[in-house]
Amino acid sequence: MIRNYIKTSVWGGLIALLIISLAACSDIMEETPRGIYEPGFFTTERGVEGGLTGLYASLRRVYGQPYYYNACETGTDEYTYGAHADGNFQSADLCGLGVPDAANSRFDVLWNAAYTAINSASGIITNATEAGMSEALIAEARFFRAFYYFQMVQTFGGVPLDLGGGILEFNTTPTRVSERNTVPEVYTIAVFPDLLKAVEHLPENPRLEGGVTRNAARLVLSKAYLTYAWWLENPRDIPTYPACDRNDPDGHNPQWYFQQAYDVASAGINNPGIFGLQPSFYDVNVATNDRNSEILLYADHTEASAKYSESNVTGWDGGDGQNQAVWMVTWYFHTVKSSSTSDKWTPVDAFFRTVQAGQSFSRMWDRMATPIGVFKKTFADKTTDSRFDGTFASVYRGTWNLNPSRREAELYNANMLPVKPGEPIISFLHSNPGGIDYSNSDFNSAAGLGVLPDRADYVVSLDAISRALYPGLWKLGAYRKSNDYNDDKVASSRPFNILKFSEFYFIAAEAAVKGATTKAIANASPIACDGTARGLINVIRHRAGQWKFSVAENAPKVTDNGAAMTSATPASVDINYILDERSREFFGEGYRWHDLARTQKWEEYAGSYEICATAGAATPTTVARKLDKYLYLRPVPIGQLDNMEGDDAYKNNFQNPGYY
Repeated sequence: MIRNYIKTSVWGGLIALLIISLAACSDIMEETPRGIYEPGFFTTERGVEGGLTGLYASLRRVYGQPYYYNACETGTDEYTYGAHADGNFQSADLCGLGVPDAANSRFDVLWNAAYTAINSASGIITNATEAGMSEALIAEARFFRAFYYFQMVQTFGGVPLDLGGGILEFNTTPTRVSERNTVPEVYTIAVFPDLLKAVEHLPENPRLEGGVTRNAARLVLSKAYLTYAWWLENPRDIPTYPACDRNDPDGHNPQWYFQQAYDVASAGINNPGIFGLQPSFYDVNVATNDRNSEILLYADHTEASAKYSESNVTGWDGGDGQNQAVWMVTWYFHTVKSSSTSDKWTPVDAFFRTVQAGQSFSRMWDRMATPIGVFKKTFADKTTDSRFDGTFASVYRGTWNLNPSRREAELYNANMLPVKPGEPIISFLHSNPGGIDYSNSDFNSAAGLGVLPDRADYVVSLDAISRALYPGLWKLGAYRKSNDYNDDKVASSRPFNILKFSEFYFIAAEAAVKGATTKAIANASPIACDGTARGLINVIRHRAGQWKFSVAENAPKVTDNGAAMTSATPASVDINYILDERSREFFGEGYRWHDLARTQKWEEYAGSYEICATAGAATPTTVARKLDKYLYLRPVPIGQLDNMEGDDAYKNNFQNPGYY
């Protein structure tokens, strides 16, 4: 992939909008792109609806975009750079191979998409309000404006509220000057007011499938309150920019905001509408159950149409809205060889590269790899807790039979033992049994996989993984319903999940740990909840104990470990335990950097990590990261600075400290 910078000011000029006819196709809002150059178009109901669909489409430019995904995950305890990483991924890891700067930090993806969407939302709000449009429609625009400002203020610190037409006003005049507002101004002028109105006016049920609702607004509002409370408290003295006192303009202290976070999150749980927890963790993430009732917001895609997916659905590359995130965290398993004959090693591919193979078999890109600590600490329990199995592809089964040119009924794998299609070719072992032979001297897997006596599958112990060999991310794996296309080069046509109902429980629990007054949750399900941090987390842990299907075994597995999971929860839940649980629940979904930055635990959790130099190395290597405090704010992208008027001093003043 080649990075491209937007060469115009992100807030200058007229915004091209995606206008819709409101008939929906099977998976996604139907959109008809059209350039609109007259702001008065927003005074019509059709214009408002079309502008809103453009805002939904904007989510695809950010969520599932591979470099933004890297920026949110690499450098945390969840991911480091992989064997095929380029400089964007290596610098994001902060381990001595470069540092993110204005030119290579891929948070430019967010900056560019957010300001286009924010300006469009302001146009809808201003004009539709004057025309007396429905408050519910206007509330959707308020949601998106607040949502993007919240993402921006978490990432960059204070950002501009005036895009050239005035504070939160729609701008139609190109401008190349700008001033940044402070963090408190962004929250109290933009984020909180818009979200409060969105909660007031959005419906309980979506206008269209996938549309935002009152509970989507509640979730973002509760998380914004929580994040701002941490910012005001600032336990580790992390610098902010533009420089300002950490005083709330409305006179509230951090505790007030922690309480608001708790109250709004608990209101979301008690008033679920059409939403709620899925019965098992597997149900949340299996592709055949996409767009389920736990998902409050997603960036949608469809395999039915390149137009409505904004990506090529029958070939390589194409489109600005591609969901390629899972490619980044998939290692080159397709290179693994078996033998076509039993009497001598005659290597052939054990896998066929195809989207028909299922969620475990996404396209290989190997830009990001999991450190060993993920499996030693985060997912230490791999048998009672279903979330390891429901997160990772830990067993890869033969798929050569999907290749129309291959007809072998069986191949010969480790120890020259026969394997049939659908049987394990590779297994990542939960614990190290000792005696694994990684030499590949007799049965050359071509990928450094190991062999144990009397086993037909190649094996790798999870304490011996490397940058080139690690479990893939099943939960985000590509999937295709139809059988009319069989090439894995196409981007994923699955939606990328952004907001989940389950996060209400985590936000309320975190606020409770920070001192919020708790109360019993009336509508907690499937178990009663007293509203304490432990009680809230135990609702999630009880669900994690419900097994429905084993991904590793590729078979139903109906087991209720809920009681064991809840009894294992410590009596006193602290922030670290919540962060551990958040990673178990949301691993690899793009949450992690924001979680560690919010709680100021980045260095504690990700200051170093272990990984093997090669698979099966006797001793993993410990890699240190240099996580200076200025890195808690990401750099304003170079494309923005290059297109601003002013001398170097002016642009340096606009940039976050440390990135000059």
